[in-house]
Amino acid sequence: MTYKTRTFDLRSLRGISDETLELHFKLYAGYVESANRLTERIGTMLDHGHVDREEIPVYSELTRRLGYEYNGMVLHEYYFENLTRQGGGSPGDGFRAAATARFGDVETWQGDFAGIGAMRGVGWAICCQDPRSGHLSNHWVTLHEQGNVAGFRPILVMDVWEHAFLLDHGSDRARYITAFFANVDWRVVESRLRAEAAPSRDARV
Repeated sequence: MTYKTRTFDLRSLRGISDETLELHFKLYAGYVESANRLTERIGTMLDHGHVDREEIPVYSELTRRLGYEYNGMVLHEYYFENLTRQGGGSPGDGFRAAATARFGDVETWQGDFAGIGAMRGVGWAICCQDPRSGHLSNHWVTLHEQGNVAGFRPILVMDVWEHAFLLDHGSDRARYITAFFANVDWRVVESRLRAEAAPSRDARV
């Protein structure tokens, strides 16, 4: 399996400069390259159908590192996908219904999501959907692979590593979060919802 570096036309976003995006795309490409390199090394070690006993510590370290690099690749793709220069505005009916079912209204959901993104530290703010109940919930993911909830589906992904905002906004993370929402492609967000898991305010987690 060879992963391909995808291209995203995100020129002229509001509050997120082309210079920031150029640096961000290069960082993303590095994750793709690293994921491919690790996958190749792991595949080579498995060429004989098993890992030699003396190679197990190396194999284990490579698979752990792959989780970091692979998640870094995929989360960046989610992030770039849910941005567009024609973004902003209001969520679609499906997302609005799901957010209202869990948080009471969209404004409360957005406040919670923004609050998670504004926390100290580097990582990701991710709105996920529980595939069992259909509920939305917001989560903080550190270092790409730490904090993901098993089985939950990412619906909206915001990069809050420093490279995403320092060049444009310095340490003013709140201003970056405002810029992020001004560029959200709610059509993409809506498409990630799974309608078969209908949210209910009476459903229990």
